[in-house]
Order: sequence, then structure tokens, then C-alpha cells
Amino acid sequence: MRLSCVLTLLGLTSYSLAGVTVQKPGLSVPAKYAANRAAAEKIFTTSYAAYKEFAFGHDELLPVSESFEDDLGGWGASLVDAMGTMLVMGLDDLFTETLNFTSQIDFNTPPAAGLVSVFETTIRFVGGLLSAYELSGEQHPILVTKAKQVADKLAFAWVGDNVIPFGHIDFPSNTPNIAVTNIAEAGTLTLEWTTLSKFTNNATYGNLATQSVLHIADLASPLPGLAPQDIDPASGEFDGAYLSWGGGSDSYFEYLLKFARLSNTNNNVYIDTWKTAVDSSIRTLLKTSTVGNHSYLADDNGGEIIHVGSHLACFFPGNWLLGGKLLQNQTIIDFALKLNDGCWNTYASTETGIGPEGFAFISPDGNFTGGGTITPQQLAFNSEHGFYITSSDYIQRPEVLESNFYAWRVTGDTKYLDRAAAAIASFNKFLPATVAFAGLNDVDDFSAGLIDITESFWFAEVLKYLYLTFDDPSHISLDDYVFNTECHPLKAPPALNSYGSGNFIPQKPFTAHTTGAPRPAISPI
Repeated sequence: MRLSCVLTLLGLTSYSLAGVTVQKPGLSVPAKYAANRAAAEKIFTTSYAAYKEFAFGHDELLPVSESFEDDLGGWGASLVDAMGTMLVMGLDDLFTETLNFTSQIDFNTPPAAGLVSVFETTIRFVGGLLSAYELSGEQHPILVTKAKQVADKLAFAWVGDNVIPFGHIDFPSNTPNIAVTNIAEAGTLTLEWTTLSKFTNNATYGNLATQSVLHIADLASPLPGLAPQDIDPASGEFDGAYLSWGGGSDSYFEYLLKFARLSNTNNNVYIDTWKTAVDSSIRTLLKTSTVGNHSYLADDNGGEIIHVGSHLACFFPGNWLLGGKLLQNQTIIDFALKLNDGCWNTYASTETGIGPEGFAFISPDGNFTGGGTITPQQLAFNSEHGFYITSSDYIQRPEVLESNFYAWRVTGDTKYLDRAAAAIASFNKFLPATVAFAGLNDVDDFSAGLIDITESFWFAEVLKYLYLTFDDPSHISLDDYVFNTECHPLKAPPALNSYGSGNFIPQKPFTAHTTGAPRPAISPI
């Protein structure tokens, strides 16, 4: 079923106008960088060979102990996450191997822990299976069947009349875990579930996902467009007033924009809310460091600025670049490039050339982080680099390299190729374990040792973004695909001539709510 028909089922409208472009026209990778694409592929094949030997069928490889871990349902998350990357890299034999395995997954009988994250399962399994179906030329309908099977289980997260899903499901009993969730968990389903509606001719999936986002966007927020992080599915109200582009909030904002592009909907709430959130962030959260004049986005807790950042949050420069191009707004693009440089500074400043999980900074308006005092060692680091490390580990996150990829595809500036090449060199130097690639306990002190895990998103995100940075830009073009938050490409229709209404979402009076005792369980739909 074609996307235009699905959008009609969902009460949306699509257009077929050729329109705005994201990538720089005529972009090509200079020949001197060609070896880096093969280097990224080599890291992938080395990692996968070790996974195949020591962890095949399990969620993650433990490369130091040469074992495995199952913390994502036990269905082989790394395999599903790797499928699209194999197709992008042209590793057809490996894809066939993973296809044979995933065709046999039974999502009705999880082999591992009963509680499963709706968000994590959606972005990896629903997104990964559907992306692989598209990338393989829609030749393997079993991938849609399996995506539907797992989504049918996840749908029990919506109970009664609630429009916000609970965050976790006990799969054996189809029972949601009744607890406060966050806007990232509740608002990062639209790309995957509307794509599932497209291929199943069933609008229910897309309706469930979009109603959640529209509800969040319609609630009053402390700053225009900036929804607080936590939300209670039972009441449908925000829980507190913490504002952030970091974990717990991040992909809600990401998907406001990306759903507008993937669907070409004429409902401007999605992209207008995104634009309003960016405007509020520029006005309130955008800060510069007292050392080096680096740009960062702070958090806000009830009007109090929190001078913290994270590797996870560093997706937003790439997201802003995509949005700036779709809105044809050079101001957003310019700020995004500055923020991208700030995120790269966290890589360029460490012993390993890899950025930390968490950091903080001092800006002219203060240094409050909501935590303890800054240590002398942190102050010394800050005086040299314009930020200081608060969580020193690297758990194979992709976000800095993700934004770097967008910066390259949008601007064509080869400094972004140099940065990606530096990251590949650092990975090859510091991350090899006994059989594959691991994480780091301390990015500024290699002697602190390795973290014994190869994350599933190492296969899905880090190595795909690096490979595509050095690949022919016409392959998996940002004008042809929208990436879900796990870097699974989904085929997009031709772009519109313009996006959004040109207006901002007006601010509504906001009152913070705090959840009391947990609600009792409600019968699932």
C-alpha cells in the first residue's frame, strides 16, 4: 500500500511536489578519503565476525569475556540492528544469514527478561525490520510479518482511554508496567508505526503513535514548544518541569521534525512545534563557554539553567541541520554548525580522541549543574578545553558522529571528513578488545580499561554513519531517506516545496504536576 493511501487512513494529507533539498547539490567525497569507507566496513565485519562466533542470536556481544548478554528481550538485537547496515554496505551474504535467523524469531515467547521497553524495541526491531524490508527491495515480506508481530505485543502499552503508552510491557502477560514514562519513550514511535501501517494496510499502528505525540505537543509547557521530560500515561499530564534535549526528551523532538518529513503531512503541528522548541532553545538554553567560546545547549529545571551536556544530546546539531534545510532557515543552520563544533570539541579534547558520556561547562551566566562542586581537576581541564567531564565513559554512542555526518552532507566542508577519519583512527587504536570492539571506562585515561560490551547500536548507528560519511552521497541520500533514531533508513516521498506554517506555537499557561503513588493496573486494550 502506498504512503498517500496510508496518510488518508490516518487523517493526514500528502503531496507530490518536488521541493526543498537537504544535501549540498553535486556533493562528492574527494579521492584521498576513499580508504576510510573501507576502514569503517572493516570495523563492522570484524565486530560481526566476533558476534557470530560468541554471541549469535543474542542481544549483545561481550568482546572481552568472549560471551554475550540479553537485555533487550533476547531476540538477537544486534542481528536486527545490523541488517540494514549490511545492506547499505553491500554485504549481501551476511544479510541472508541474518534474514534466516530473524525469520524464525518468535516475539510471543521472549527468551530473556519479561519487562521489555516499548521505545527500545520499536526503534531496534520494528524500525530495523521495516528498514531492511525496504532496503532489500521489498523482497522479504517476512520482515513486515515479524515487525507486525512485535508491534502487536507492544500495543498493550496503551490501556483504556490513555493516549500516552506506558514505557514497558511484561511480554509473557501482555501487562504494562504502570509508571511514569518520558516524552522520548512516548513520542518516538511515529516513524516506525506509520511505516508499519503503510505495509500492513492497518492505520491503527500509526494512529496510536501519532495520537501520543499530538497530545504531548498540545499540553502547556514551561517554554514554548519545549515539553517537560517526564509524563504520566495514566493522567496524560507532565510530571515536573525539567527541560532538555538530552536523554528522556531527545528523540521526541527529533521525531517531530522527521515525521513531518517522512509523512509530508499537512498537519503543521509537528514541524511548528519543533521550530518553536528550537526558537525557545536558542533564546533560553543556548550558551557559550567562558573558555574557547564553544556553543552548548543547557538544560532547564523550573527556570533554573543547568549547565550540562551529554554525548546522547549531541544528536541535535544534525537534527537542527535537517530542520534548518527543510524550513530554509539559515539562522538555524548557523547555530547548528556552532553546536556541532561544540560537540566535536568533546572528542578533540581527550586523550583518546573520543568524547565522554557526560560533561558540563561554565558560561557567563554561571556554572550550576545541580550537582556537587567542581573538582580542581575538572577546573584545570575546563581552563584548557572549555568544558569538563562529568561521566568519563564511552559506551559506543553515535550522536557526535551522526551530527558530523549531517554537517558533511549539508555543507560539503571536508573538515567533517577529517573528523570522521580521526574517529575511525581512535576506534582502531583504543577500542579493540580480545575479539572485537569495546567501550572505554575513561576517554581521557586509556589505562582505566575497557567496558565489556559491543552495543547493538554499534552495528546500526556508529558504523553506518561512518560508512555513509565516506560513501557516495547519492547513496542513501538525506533527500531520499529519513533515519529513525537507531539510524535505520526509511524511504521518504519527494520533499515538499516548503514545510510548516511559518508560525510559532503560542505559549499556554503551565502548571507543574507531580505524580503521587503509582496508579493501579488498567486492563489493556
